[in-house]
Amino acid sequence: MLNTFRSISLSYKTAPLQVRDLIALNEEEARRFMLRLRDFFALTDLLVISTCNRTEVYYAVDPASAETDISTEITRLLLIEKGLTDTAAYLPYFDVFSTHETAVRHLFEVCTGLHSQVVGDMQIPNQVKQSYQWSADLDMAGPFLHRLMHTIFFTNKRVAQETSFRDGAASVSYAAVELIDELMSVQVTPNILVVGLGEIGTDVFRNLDARKLGNLTLINRTRSKAEALAEGTEYRVADWADLTSEIQQADVIISSVQRDEPLITLQLLKNLNVLTYKYFVDLSVPRSIDAAVEQIPGVLVYNIDHIQSRADEALNRRLAAVPQVESIISQAVAEFGDWSKEMMVSPTINKLKNALEQIRRDEIARHIKHLTPDESEKIDRITKGIMQKIIKLPVLQLKAACKRGEAETLIDVLNDLFDLENQTADEPKRFF
Repeated sequence: MLNTFRSISLSYKTAPLQVRDLIALNEEEARRFMLRLRDFFALTDLLVISTCNRTEVYYAVDPASAETDISTEITRLLLIEKGLTDTAAYLPYFDVFSTHETAVRHLFEVCTGLHSQVVGDMQIPNQVKQSYQWSADLDMAGPFLHRLMHTIFFTNKRVAQETSFRDGAASVSYAAVELIDELMSVQVTPNILVVGLGEIGTDVFRNLDARKLGNLTLINRTRSKAEALAEGTEYRVADWADLTSEIQQADVIISSVQRDEPLITLQLLKNLNVLTYKYFVDLSVPRSIDAAVEQIPGVLVYNIDHIQSRADEALNRRLAAVPQVESIISQAVAEFGDWSKEMMVSPTINKLKNALEQIRRDEIARHIKHLTPDESEKIDRITKGIMQKIIKLPVLQLKAACKRGEAETLIDVLNDLFDLENQTADEPKRFF
């Protein structure tokens, strides 16, 4: 019988950032949690996804125990693993997809970026692939999950190739990084200074890190926040007091500092020596870079309006492509659904093939001693062809019945006719 797929989900749609931060899992925590789920619930097909915007668990249960929903137990175990013992306070933040169809569809939509905070997010496919690798490493991905994930990866390729859903940068932070990539296209390793590490500054840093665009230096009023972000990387952290000298060394300066008056002014840059070009990207509202600094030869300033317009154009293209993406997902889900249903009848098909094969062998064995080797070979070839033709129609009927949701009736008939229940799929049973 086909396993039943289910999911629990905590995301930016259901929980504020502080709650998501409390429940997010790093790789070590995710792997440990998966092992706990295997030990507690004997789960096999299991996928745990955890990003800055969502933490989700996908799992398959045997239909025999499908009526017992363990989603709440899994959620409680996750919260306890994160040290949140008051589980009742956090349960309302989780969505539960308790039917096979809704859980499968939700995973497709998450993996393609339909549910991302930035629609069409290009990072989510790589994050899901990493989660899938954890499942494979822990031997917690069976045939069902393998087929599901590879179907999703193929669907992602279709979305990228056939739609504009991944075109451009639909967030301000990512649009800023794309702009920098364009500006620095002729420079192999530009020096990039990120000033201010609030939400936007942190997103810019993460996108720069993902793209590996150059040598990064971080400056924040609270140095410890910059050090925490740079931990485990080769990036530099500079003191706030050294801002002027760091600007002198940088090719690109990105500022997202929140203050009433501009931070970077003509006065601050009065001794600035620009040899070629120096680019300032202002992501602050109000502006943190005085537009007057463009009076310095070689200095160019891009403000939030310029970046936002790029992001808006990309976002509008992506939103226009959503119906096409949903159509592609619907096709993929339907095809995967057909395959899933056929999984239910494949043991019966194998048992039927083995039963007929045993009948064929028994009949040949009764006469083979009276035949020459050439005659034996011909008889073997002829009877195999007959058997294949005999079994073709029942197999086609079973697969068709799967799509109609009527396979169980045919399975029962075949089991009665050939006594298949007393025979394994791999070992033929003697009838005579």
